[in-house]
Formats: sequence, structure tokens, C-alpha cells
Amino acid sequence: MATIAVNILWVLVAVVILCMVVYLAFWVLEQMSVPVPEIAKRAVWIIVLLIALIFLISTLTGTNIHSFNWK
Repeated sequence: MATIAVNILWVLVAVVILCMVVYLAFWVLEQMSVPVPEIAKRAVWIIVLLIALIFLISTLTGTNIHSFNWK
């Protein structure tokens, strides 16, 4: 049970880092005056959400698509 909790925490850390990277990329593009359409922003955030759901479901089911098991 503790292993699942630790893996969920690692997934949350990874998701937060992923969201920060995507937000930073959009911010840099806007600072460079590159127009990014709203539909493109929404599509990228939907992809980030799907990746987060895949990581979370794989952690809960124990299929370990990712390798956060540190020993």
C-alpha cells in the first residue's frame, strides 16, 4: 500500500513538472510575439491531461508503464 502511495506522489510530481514545462513553452512563445491559436493551446493541454491520466491509471493498476520503482 505504501508503494502505491509513493508511486502516486511521483506521478503527481511528474505531472506538475510537465505542466510547468508546457506553461513555460507557451509563455516563451508569447514573449517572442509568436501567435499561438487557442485551439492549439487547448489541444496541448488535453494531451497533457491524457498523459497524466495514463500515468495515474498505470500506477493504480500496477502495470508500470513508467519506472518509478526506486530501490
